[in-house]
Amino acid sequence: MIEVVVESVRVSLMSQDRMVVLKEVDRERYLPIWIGPFEADAITIHLQGVQVARPLTHDLLKNFIGALGAKVSHIVVNDLRNNTFFAEITLDNHGKELKIDARPSDAIALAVRVGAPIFVAEKVMEQAGITPEREIGEEEAVTTSEEEEKEDLEAFRDFVESLDLDDLGE
Repeated sequence: MIEVVVESVRVSLMSQDRMVVLKEVDRERYLPIWIGPFEADAITIHLQGVQVARPLTHDLLKNFIGALGAKVSHIVVNDLRNNTFFAEITLDNHGKELKIDARPSDAIALAVRVGAPIFVAEKVMEQAGITPEREIGEEEAVTTSEEEEKEDLEAFRDFVESLDLDDLGE
């Protein structure tokens, strides 16, 4: 299993679809998962520390689990079939481990509320994970001296002075 954190919740400007982006801990690999607007809002509200007057659905679930004396051990995005992600919530109920099938969005919304770790199965990350490509020369620091900047400015100034502006009005 690969430990991840919620990197962001994003909204498409074209369609208003939402996506949660999970980032692998200690590595530049990401797992984007399309989610519903209510689950996106539930995750975002909690991560931004917004206080709500009454418990939302995931707060209610957290309260139920706590009232029963159980604890969310962790969640796992454990499968990807037919472009649908699957997840599992693992509870510790007085020393007994319970696994509950869940949508990843609901499992993540619960995990952020209780501070439970989020994991992704290796096979899922291999199928759908994204690693940004580095651009050529990205790791090299680009520095220019004042002298180089002056030379570039002089070349531009020479070009502008060579323009025949009298022809523009014709």
